[in-house]
Amino acid sequence: MISYRHHIVSLVAVFLALAVGVALGGGPLSELGRDDRPASATTRQQRAATSGASFGDEFAAASAAALYDGGLRDHSVSVVTLPGASGDVVSALGAQVEAAGGEIAGTYDVLPALTDPEEKSLVDTLGSQLMTQLGSGAVTSDASTYVRLGQLVGLATATTDLPSEDALSVRQSLAGAELLTSPEDAMRAPIVLVVLGTSTNPAILSGLVAGLSAKASGVVVAGDAAAAAGSGDLAALRSEPAADKVATVDGADTPLGQVTTVLALIRSISVKGGAFGASGSDGAVPLK
Repeated sequence: MISYRHHIVSLVAVFLALAVGVALGGGPLSELGRDDRPASATTRQQRAATSGASFGDEFAAASAAALYDGGLRDHSVSVVTLPGASGDVVSALGAQVEAAGGEIAGTYDVLPALTDPEEKSLVDTLGSQLMTQLGSGAVTSDASTYVRLGQLVGLATATTDLPSEDALSVRQSLAGAELLTSPEDAMRAPIVLVVLGTSTNPAILSGLVAGLSAKASGVVVAGDAAAAAGSGDLAALRSEPAADKVATVDGADTPLGQVTTVLALIRSISVKGGAFGASGSDGAVPLK
């Protein structure tokens, strides 16, 4: 049986595709609303892009509740932010998680030292110490520096395989080294949302995501349109093997991208991977 939600998501995919067509100036609505005065190609493209983007955002906001259909009910989400992530975007994503029936278990902020290549020695030393402290099996013994650190972040934020006191110890150690901070009442959640910031070394980002995905049930990495373009963080991550085990979403700085991100979180409960958004190879929105 195809669910009502599947019909809705399919419908929104069609509308979003239409919106993208309008934004590119090639959609069937590109000739509507024009007056008799000649306009330059640039002006027409700007007008179409503004109209298409506005339509997509308004449609996503209006249909979000129906699209979610309570898909995160009884589920919690940990949020991991990279340096430079927008607080407004993080807050908006949190609100959408709640609109889907879920809750934010905790917001964990990656600090600049963790993603600074010049601090690799610190990251490596602390990672080795924590691996020894936690004992056999908690972290992959032959993991590289940042994959190991990603696994430790996963133990601290996601998996419940580790006793809560050990998870707290890991969080305190990472905070003491000024690598990761979290609120005192932070909890762990099997689903993790990673919000990209300004710029992260591609190898470091790939390692962190690979390690995190090994400990969390589902991981979604969200970035803005710039992060998905050219040499942006999301574009770089999507070219790495680590992206096969996580879902990636671009445009998270817009209502449309935020709704798509939460749909990806819902999908991640049962399905890993996928690239979604205007630049996503798997379509505008996740279809179950």
